[in-house]
Amino acid sequence: MFGRKDKIKKEPFDIASNIFVTFFAVLSLFPLYWLFTSSLKNSSDVVKMPPDWFPKTITLSNYIEVFNSQPALRWTYNSLVVSLVSTVALIVVSCLAAYAFSKLKFKGKNVLFIIFISSLMVPKEVVIVPLFRIIQDLGMVNTLNGMIWPNVATAFGVFLLKGFFDSIPDSLRESAKMDGASELKVLYQIMLPIVKPGIGALFILNFVQVWNDYLWQLVVGQQNEVKTLMVGVATLMQDLNPNFAYKMAGATVAAIPMLIIFVLFQNYFTRGLSMGAVKE
Repeated sequence: MFGRKDKIKKEPFDIASNIFVTFFAVLSLFPLYWLFTSSLKNSSDVVKMPPDWFPKTITLSNYIEVFNSQPALRWTYNSLVVSLVSTVALIVVSCLAAYAFSKLKFKGKNVLFIIFISSLMVPKEVVIVPLFRIIQDLGMVNTLNGMIWPNVATAFGVFLLKGFFDSIPDSLRESAKMDGASELKVLYQIMLPIVKPGIGALFILNFVQVWNDYLWQLVVGQQNEVKTLMVGVATLMQDLNPNFAYKMAGATVAAIPMLIIFVLFQNYFTRGLSMGAVKE
């Protein structure tokens, strides 16, 4: 009887909380909706007051102009290469390092891990000048390599994946070692399938971070043919051309790949966050 009363009391609260959450979810998606619908309007309709919440006339001329007047396809290709290669390389390096810090025993492991993780407290903007000098000395300015490899040298992936490796019982590794498996075989055949949700979460987080890394890509990619999509779209925003719908179309093109990546990996992302938050 008490359980039924508690259920009746909880129902109004559940309904109210669901309405509250739904309202703010729709509110957070409104800028994306406005960006997309504005890209389908004429420039005069974008700044019209009162605004048209739904486009009265839909046109794709803004997207056609973006790809015809600017090397948008080249920019998109550069962004995909930089984001994918740096993310895959980061996952490989982070898996190896996180496994070593979690399961292997070597002298100074804890001290080295603390020093390694302490680098996360240093903003990238602080080291951007010496980092650029290194890239310049290596001849990587105005190249995609100059944008890729500095993003691999980060401790975030190690910090994230080490928690997943720590949650795996050591008995699995010990049993495999007793059966004659090498350390790399234990990692790739036993450990990695278990931490796959963490790898998926790391993929999304790092891909989005590199895709939006405007400052570093602006510093390294100074020539038009090596610009990424974020830098190229920013040049459209700085242009004196008052065609706001044209600029909205460029911003939409820059946002679409991130949405696709998130939709493809959202299950790994949510599972990775939930598994990383709970340790057995």
